[in-house]
Amino acid sequence: GGGNCPDCGAVMGDATYQETFDEEYQVEVQEDDPEEMEGAEHPHKENTGGNQHHNSDNETGETADHPIKVNGHHEITSTSRTCDHLMIDLETMGKNPDAPIISIGAIFFDPQTGDMGPEFSKTIDLETAGGVIDRDTIKWWLKQSREAQSAIMTDEIPLDDALLQLREFIDENSGEFFVQVWGNGANFDNTILRRSYERQGIPCPWRYYNDRDVRTIVELGKAIDFDARTAIPFEGERHNALDDARYQAKYVSVIWQKLIPSQADS
Repeated sequence: GGGNCPDCGAVMGDATYQETFDEEYQVEVQEDDPEEMEGAEHPHKENTGGNQHHNSDNETGETADHPIKVNGHHEITSTSRTCDHLMIDLETMGKNPDAPIISIGAIFFDPQTGDMGPEFSKTIDLETAGGVIDRDTIKWWLKQSREAQSAIMTDEIPLDDALLQLREFIDENSGEFFVQVWGNGANFDNTILRRSYERQGIPCPWRYYNDRDVRTIVELGKAIDFDARTAIPFEGERHNALDDARYQAKYVSVIWQKLIPSQADS
């Protein structure tokens, strides 16, 4: 979790709690409209196309229970919600927080079961990406496989479109108050993606307290003598953003299950 609320002690950062804001910013939720809170800031509902944006075969179609206000500044929802963990991988032209994004791969997953959910993949036109290019990163890309290089130059779309489509993808499958976004490094994927939203003037589609770090859980796995990235083979093309996201979701799930016994075993 993300620590306790200083006002009431509720656990922050868990999918069962959402922070609300001061009255002028708080989103009002009607009991007969469970999507209003998640969709209040999402006018972009059309599917504008792109590389890949579809649901997997195991999507259940279940809807979340209605949120209930419990103390004036937190809301609790049913823990039966699905698709609240989202693994994101970026390919970029730099390592700093303002690095230009050239590819976004994402997949919803359930770390308790290892089930994989809806996927998202977009390639971004570098001319629209903004940010600060790093020459060393360009040299690094020149040394990668032709397949990896081709993946970042196929079906490119403007950065704005990619960010809006990712926002829509999250809204359709979880919601910005619920989704827990995993990135491989506390100062890389999530930070770079959030800065891109800020530069483009588009609201970031997840809350800061729901950032999750892949490297931290990998270290926890090593602490119990399990190195997931050695034990689990990679499938696909390395440095393809969606393939990397799938792999990270897979080994995070394996570590999670080793660290946290399932309810069936308890």
